[in-house]
Amino acid sequence: MMQENSNLYTSSRIEAPEEFSDVFSHFYQAQNTSSESISKMLLPSFQTILIFSFGLQPTMIHTLTDTRIDIDRCLVLGPVKKAFRYSLPPGSNILVANFKNDAFFRFFGQAVIEGHFSVHPDQLLGENCFTDLWTQLSILKDTHERIHYILEYCRPYLRPRNTVAEALSDFSHKSLNPVKAVASLQNQTERTVQLSHKKFLGYTAKEASRYRRFLKAVMHIQNVLESSGKVEWFDIISECGYYDQSQLIHDFNHYLHISPTRYLKFQEDICISENR
Repeated sequence: MMQENSNLYTSSRIEAPEEFSDVFSHFYQAQNTSSESISKMLLPSFQTILIFSFGLQPTMIHTLTDTRIDIDRCLVLGPVKKAFRYSLPPGSNILVANFKNDAFFRFFGQAVIEGHFSVHPDQLLGENCFTDLWTQLSILKDTHERIHYILEYCRPYLRPRNTVAEALSDFSHKSLNPVKAVASLQNQTERTVQLSHKKFLGYTAKEASRYRRFLKAVMHIQNVLESSGKVEWFDIISECGYYDQSQLIHDFNHYLHISPTRYLKFQEDICISENR
């Protein structure tokens, strides 16, 4: 479990148990006990996330296009393809479940929230089960108890994995061309597998490849800052497979709406939800 602590702000990343390791990558918990609102930026993860908000005031999300979304109890976001900023008001406490690969499709029968960045999960199911779940979670005070309750509550909803979706998930980090590899393995056309990639994961293989290159650059920058403290941009370009500096800048503007150099100034306030 990874933790961030200050006198008035705590956060932790909690890995999903082995039984659910193909469903959730991890859970994230954060609590603000200060008298002022705390703001953070979340990097894109290409995961769909389920956020439970506890407290007297709603947690707020601010997209890069200046749209404000209030999370009164629970909300589904994603797949998160661009960064957004979130604000934790005084007394707030959030718990975030990060769906892995095709898991959101297995729960809800769809991989993307068509036409929306966010939606209440009860709207996807047509019943009030997640409102009821939030009520039960609000009674519990221990984060691990809440996570255990979520896992047991969600167990009956989980559909068996589709073989193509499972193969795409397995090949996504191992192959330069997962679609071609899975098409050969499953004896299907690449076009059919491309459509399955979008259907089950919520994004295309091309989108995923570009994101992994960007994430590699971000992680490389973090490693350099933790060691030498001096970032050599041409080393980043070479190590992460960029053609030139303009392509690197374009990706940072696409995902974060800031340049790589401005990222260095704000990186301490940025949360990285890496899909492991």
